[in-house]
Amino acid sequence: MAWYTIHNIEKIDSPSLIVYPQRVKENIQRLIEMAADVALLRPHVKTNKMAEVCKMMLDAGISKFKCATIAEAEMLGMIGAPDVLIAHQPVGPKTERLLQLVTKFPSTHFTCIIDDLSVAKKLAELFTKHKMLIQAFIDLNIGMNRSGITPENALQLFKSCRSLAGIQIIGLHAYDGHIRDTDLAERSRRSDEAFAKVDWLLREVTSLDPSIPFQVVVGGSPSFPTHTKRKNVQYSPGTFVFWDWGYKHLVPDEPFEYAALIITRIISIMDDETFCTDLGHKSVAAENPLPRVHFLNAPDAQPIAQSEEHLVVKMPGTDKWKVGDVLYGVPVHICPTVALYDSAVIVENNEVIDNWKVIARAKKISV
Repeated sequence: MAWYTIHNIEKIDSPSLIVYPQRVKENIQRLIEMAADVALLRPHVKTNKMAEVCKMMLDAGISKFKCATIAEAEMLGMIGAPDVLIAHQPVGPKTERLLQLVTKFPSTHFTCIIDDLSVAKKLAELFTKHKMLIQAFIDLNIGMNRSGITPENALQLFKSCRSLAGIQIIGLHAYDGHIRDTDLAERSRRSDEAFAKVDWLLREVTSLDPSIPFQVVVGGSPSFPTHTKRKNVQYSPGTFVFWDWGYKHLVPDEPFEYAALIITRIISIMDDETFCTDLGHKSVAAENPLPRVHFLNAPDAQPIAQSEEHLVVKMPGTDKWKVGDVLYGVPVHICPTVALYDSAVIVENNEVIDNWKVIARAKKISV
């Protein structure tokens, strides 16, 4: 029997998100083995959004985490994570929510990122008013071109922030998600080229304030192996914990295995080479072109059309299948797929044993 097959599959409605904890645990261990030091790991929790999965990382010795939303940060506070970086510049109501978060979970050290002096001033004013201090990382744009300030301009931002009470810059954040070359040597070359700008800025800010042990956070799932050779640099992959079809084939040098799948059922057989399942684009990440999912127990199946609640599949030999049969799918992109589900079905030893809430898919938990 295949590792993913579920004996009591009749208990699970479809489509459903399935998580295999033993394989999650093995992926966490693989990450730790790849790291130069477990203390340098700062996994991003945007992929899993589950307290139980994050607790598994805590239990494995990982103490630093990264997240994107206040809800994800609150989830980490709820499980007692010691160190949480919110890698999203807080604007609008999020500044007040950040203060509430810091107040509600005093045992967790929360930080955020900034790339704009006006945001730094607002945070400084708010935290000073409450006789508190927020520590922050300067977010750097080193080629991703999504957010952040260029390293050249970041030096002046750092200097300006030094005069503000209520906020303290303690590090640099540089996400290099644009570095996704399949060839590891080319990935490493581009990584070194981009990191040189971060290294320059680190030397500059350190010379201005040698008393602060500045932290540097870089790297996602494709690029983090290129950073493990750097001294005292933290890296923050997230997808590793579940893995997906996209990264499995984009970066085959990384040793992670599928630990989360989607199940779907055949709901109609149209002819001898076409059938339809209940896996619409409300149930699997739809930002990529078809195919958005690949089926482990039907590798020849080719998705050809998808709507909100339906996925039409072409595969010769539909006579081997019947309405109600289950397909086990690997999403091309697992992160936004997880966010489509309220809960995950937990399977161990081919049996359903539990359900875990995808608690941080919510825009707000309590803060």
